[in-house]
Amino acid sequence: MTAKLVIGLDGHSSGERALAHAEHLSKLIGDCELIVAYVVEWSPFSFQTAEENAQRHKRREEEISVATQRVIDPAVAKLAAAGLKASGLVRHGDVAATLNAISEEHKADQIIVARSSDGGFSQRLFGSAVSNLVMSASVPVTVVS
Repeated sequence: MTAKLVIGLDGHSSGERALAHAEHLSKLIGDCELIVAYVVEWSPFSFQTAEENAQRHKRREEEISVATQRVIDPAVAKLAAAGLKASGLVRHGDVAATLNAISEEHKADQIIVARSSDGGFSQRLFGSAVSNLVMSASVPVTVVS
């Protein structure tokens, strides 16, 4: 049976730590599939005109493209170069809820994320997302420091 691990990246060095830990676990496990995920914080609760919604959709598609090119593709390539089976995806939404949904969709055995080492607003934002994920995930969550 193939083990499945979801790796939540944040686009910072903390994501690299999560990726390295997942690579290490994958090699220990053997038959393992890695699903690399990046979540763009996005609130669906916004009341806008049709024109604003069209612009929002365009911006959303641009964000997905940029995150795929800058974060997901390099991570998947790195894992593939190490001989591991990996795929990637980018989604919009609440980080904790979205990573949990991805783990449920893919029937993952575990989610791996890292505590942000960056200071300021991004640390508080991603830090709270990690806390929310740990408290609400339907599979075990490993938090790499």
